[in-house]
Amino acid sequence: MKVFKMTTYKQIFENNRDWVASKTGGDSDFFTKLSADQNPDYLYIGCSDSRVPANEIMGLDPGELFVHRNIANLVCATDLNVMSVINYGVRQLNVKHIIVCGHYGCGGVRAAMQPKDLGILNGWLRNIRDVYRFHKDELNAITDEMKRYDRLVELNVQEQCINVIKLASVQQEFERTGYPIVHGWVFDMKTGLLKDLDLDFEKILRGIQEIYDLTDKKSAK
Repeated sequence: MKVFKMTTYKQIFENNRDWVASKTGGDSDFFTKLSADQNPDYLYIGCSDSRVPANEIMGLDPGELFVHRNIANLVCATDLNVMSVINYGVRQLNVKHIIVCGHYGCGGVRAAMQPKDLGILNGWLRNIRDVYRFHKDELNAITDEMKRYDRLVELNVQEQCINVIKLASVQQEFERTGYPIVHGWVFDMKTGLLKDLDLDFEKILRGIQEIYDLTDKKSAK
């Protein structure tokens, strides 16, 4: 099994200079244009896991992806960080797509499956345990522990997508422009491939609006 060699602190700055040279070598104005403004079409909400580099797995350059990451890619209404990122991405950057991307082998999801007191993490992980509770019958029917673990990763992504769709900024902008569209993905570290969960965004949106309708249609007329 190959062991990755850790990069030294000093080497990071050498790598940075090499990266700058590679970018300006093909386009001398690369950083002038990059510093002018950002206009990404994609907002990526992913896990903080160091093995899942958002830009790289999507093949996107700087400026093409607005990114928020936290443990287990959660979208919690009480987390002002993720709420602010989504609001800014939708209201100011006018992103076309919001992607919630989990990954198989997620340590946060695995921790939530364990009946242990994890101190300060308890409140955060409870959000994933709630996902398990919502889908308890399906998950408990999976006898293979690893397959159950993988399925919880997928269901967690699905539930976080629903949490995004509940937001007023997302609903109102979609009613106004047809965007953003919310997607659920899972990254497989064993293959390097992204899996699209093919969530039906519009069906989910219409389904939850019986309770979570924040489009403010009356005042818009």
